[in-house]
Amino acid sequence: MAKFKKKKSEPTIEPGDLKENSVDIPEIEKSEPVPENPADPPVNTTEKSEKDRKLNKLFWMRVGLAIIAGTAATFIFEDIEGEERRWSSIAFMIIVFFGTIIVAKGMKMQLPSSDRKKIVTQAIGSYIFMYLFTWILTYTIIHSGSVSSGIPTPFS
Repeated sequence: MAKFKKKKSEPTIEPGDLKENSVDIPEIEKSEPVPENPADPPVNTTEKSEKDRKLNKLFWMRVGLAIIAGTAATFIFEDIEGEERRWSSIAFMIIVFFGTIIVAKGMKMQLPSSDRKKIVTQAIGSYIFMYLFTWILTYTIIHSGSVSSGIPTPFS
């Protein structure tokens, strides 16, 4: 068995000893928080709520447009066959997303320089997945009766 040395701790101070050995500890001054980047002015709560409201509006605009564009892609690219349909729909998705970036810049959001990329990145994942989900779902529903797989479906 291994033997461990017992640590010796400092003697504990009892309440009676504290008065005799008191040390004056200066109070810490409260300082205002210093902004990380001095070029960015501090943002007050009304400006922050306005920024959050506009970013929220941008988020839901992109989600709504993803649903509309995904549904529209089913009908717009109906005549195109094979791989071209897929790539055309993806190109359409990218073009619509760039359109939302232009609209977002027109919203005149007052963002600090550290948050400038939020105009592009806000809801990009939701946009892509909602577009693809809606496109696949509407395409499947529209073409479910035309495919004969031998498996009975409730739609036919």
